[in-house]
Amino acid sequence: MAKTSTNVNVKPLADRVLVEAAPAETKTAGGLIIPDTAKEKPMKGKVIAVGNGKVDEPMTVKVGDTVLYGKYAGTEIQVDGKDMLIMRESDIYAII
Repeated sequence: MAKTSTNVNVKPLADRVLVEAAPAETKTAGGLIIPDTAKEKPMKGKVIAVGNGKVDEPMTVKVGDTVLYGKYAGTEIQVDGKDMLIMRESDIYAII
């Protein structure tokens, strides 16, 4: 059965994962403030829900994992007013 966070009504199918992107950085390491127009899309986030996986490929990520994914990975959706990404597990590079 698909596993989801307790407050989300979206259940990914097969090998798909629902990820809440981490907020974009607002300051550089040197302390400079980054304007909204120059902020880069975050490439890490928290897993909110996972599908059941495929018959021959069980899921390796689980709800609550923090993951790194590709810059253009997934499809942006809004769930309960929050911006999230739904992507295949193969678009995830690492669990951190």
